[in-house]
Amino acid sequence: MDLENMPLDELKSLRKRVEKAIESFQDRKKKEAIDQLEKTARDMGFSLAELTSAGGTKPRRTVAPKYANPADKSQTWTGRGRKPLWVQAALDSGKSLDDLAI
Repeated sequence: MDLENMPLDELKSLRKRVEKAIESFQDRKKKEAIDQLEKTARDMGFSLAELTSAGGTKPRRTVAPKYANPADKSQTWTGRGRKPLWVQAALDSGKSLDDLAI
């Protein structure tokens, strides 16, 4: 295949076909790997879903809000992370966090 003398439209077409072939190859290999893992898990008496969820992360606890915007009580803040704009504006105007406490 002489790529140097191939017209641009043919080169682009070839590139698209190569990209599709690569994607198809990767998809087939992933499917083969999943099938093999599922078979191995079944042979050991488990499902793949059981094994992949076994090492899951701990559920996050929700933290109760500690501060509320006096102008709009639906805007709250737990005191963790970055300060909301309404907290920073209140602090800049001379209020303290105690003034915003729920």
